[in-house]
Amino acid sequence: MSTLHVLSHSPFSDTRLASCLRILGTGDALLLCGDAVYALQPNSNMCKLLQENLAAQSLFILEEDLVARNLECPQWATAVDYPGFVQLSIQYDKVNTWL
Repeated sequence: MSTLHVLSHSPFSDTRLASCLRILGTGDALLLCGDAVYALQPNSNMCKLLQENLAAQSLFILEEDLVARNLECPQWATAVDYPGFVQLSIQYDKVNTWL
């Protein structure tokens, strides 16, 4: 059963991102939104960790949050808008929001 994991908290303030990466299954995906997009700061350890760990999984980034934080979507990830977020929620069997 595939799961879309949704993270919105900064990866620099707690361990949610690291915990999420440990449990991602083969068919799972990760959507970063809100302050979680700070994980994509170029040359950061978090960015490298995401790139290394999501080679077989899918990483999606809420485009509005990238723009708000003046960050760019890396080539190995996919930016989505709100309708795309809804489509992902339908596409996966479950949605797990890391509150």
